[in-house]
Amino acid sequence: MKSNVTGFDGAFRVLLAIVLLCYGVLFECWWGLLAIIPFATAAFSWCPLYAIFGINNDSKVV
Repeated sequence: MKSNVTGFDGAFRVLLAIVLLCYGVLFECWWGLLAIIPFATAAFSWCPLYAIFGINNDSKVV
């Protein structure tokens, strides 16, 4: 499994996960559970949708 989520994209996903988690806790709703998705994709540095569509956010500059 090759990494396709790096740099800014990974940081944005962690921030989004934190916001969703806080929203779910503050309003006592199930939306906080959605934080699992962006957090997991950032933690594993791999997004299945990026793999399907062939998107790669590798930050290497040649």
